Amino acid sequence: MLDDLTSKLDGVLKKIRGQGKINDKNIDESLREVRRVLFDADVNYKVVSKFISDVKEKSLGQNVLTSITPGQLIVKIINDELIKLMGSEKAEIKFSDRIPSVIMMVGLQGSGKTTFSAKLAKYLKAKGRNPLLAACDVYRPAAIEQLKILGKQAGVPVYSDLEEKDVLKISRDAIQYAKENARDTLIIDTAGRLAIDDEMMNEVSKIKDALQPEEILFVVDSMTGQDAVNTAKAFHDKLNYDGVILTKLDGDTRGGAALSIKAVVNVPVKFAGIGEKLDAIEQFHPDRMASRILGMGDIVSFVEKAQTEFDMSESGKLEEKLRKNKFDFNDFLSYMNQIKKMGSLSSLISMIPGANKMLKNQEVDDSALTKVESVILSMTNKERENPNLLNGSRRRRIADGSGNPIQQVNRVIKQFEDMQKMMKQFNRDKGRGLMKKMKLPANLMKEFKA
Repeated sequence: MLDDLTSKLDGVLKKIRGQGKINDKNIDESLREVRRVLFDADVNYKVVSKFISDVKEKSLGQNVLTSITPGQLIVKIINDELIKLMGSEKAEIKFSDRIPSVIMMVGLQGSGKTTFSAKLAKYLKAKGRNPLLAACDVYRPAAIEQLKILGKQAGVPVYSDLEEKDVLKISRDAIQYAKENARDTLIIDTAGRLAIDDEMMNEVSKIKDALQPEEILFVVDSMTGQDAVNTAKAFHDKLNYDGVILTKLDGDTRGGAALSIKAVVNVPVKFAGIGEKLDAIEQFHPDRMASRILGMGDIVSFVEKAQTEFDMSESGKLEEKLRKNKFDFNDFLSYMNQIKKMGSLSSLISMIPGANKMLKNQEVDDSALTKVESVILSMTNKERENPNLLNGSRRRRIADGSGNPIQQVNRVIKQFEDMQKMMKQFNRDKGRGLMKKMKLPANLMKEFKA
């Protein structure tokens, strides 16, 4: 996530941190580099100009000039201005006492609007809401069927009418269906186009006027960079929407859309899509995103995700085994499966402070855990329970059975041994500085590289 931007900024900030004294000359030199990095990231030029101006103004203040560590203080100023640029605080979805509260999704075709509608429905369901999806894209082939499939996966019903082409009637009927079936939230998936046109804008405007939704959310592909900002402005001029959804943020290495949209349209980014699975959704926190962009990780989101996805009963069993030093390959497999539920490796690694530096200029291979799983599943129950049995002949058999070279099998066993040692250390040091020890084994980090 935003790896390219993070990597380039890291080099610039390293120089700034090393400055013993701050003056007009070295501030200008440093900020010139920051400006270049932001332009490379496809950030809106007006946004860049104001950002640089604000940072310079604060950096030339008396407190910075007389600071013991002025370079560090300037980095803090950059961090604070990035947070301000992206909205300062997280923005919540608004609901009313009306049944149902209506959330209207708008955006261009291909932005991920239909998929995110289902993601949002699943997210709200987990938060205690009782959502209904409405299929109002009557133009795109198979759009209704796609939403039905996604709705089934999310455990959320979908209202549709294959015979009806009037989207106003479909949306009104969906509201009535929601009332009759105790659905307190209605998420309307509207039609998109490959480009903005009057027909599409008029249609979504009519839906807005007729339904008066509590929320209108603009969904945009963050990988489109500056085009995303231009599209966001055009939609906002017509609809005055309430929030932005950035999809495909896990694949965006530049970050122009994330840094520009709030400043250009003055509407908060509310959620981000960070993968293809229905649980690959994050509430957008400007402070945490700024921390990731500056390479400082986001341990708060990491812990929150772990608390949400990890099976606490399984964690309890694991803790008991750790106390008795009985951590085996079955436990290792269970641990890996819980990590997979937390999302893509690239998004997780971006949350761990320092991890991006360890994997600098390396692609993260999301199939790494699958390879580990295939090796473990090719072991017998006795071998999983007693790894000491894994001699040369057994390792060759496992390699053949899993379709992996013997070197891969040896790596997995070494990873397990490192994990076993780390778990024992966690058990010994429980309650005494564990956060300092929250590092994945070095060879496991290497295994994530493509």
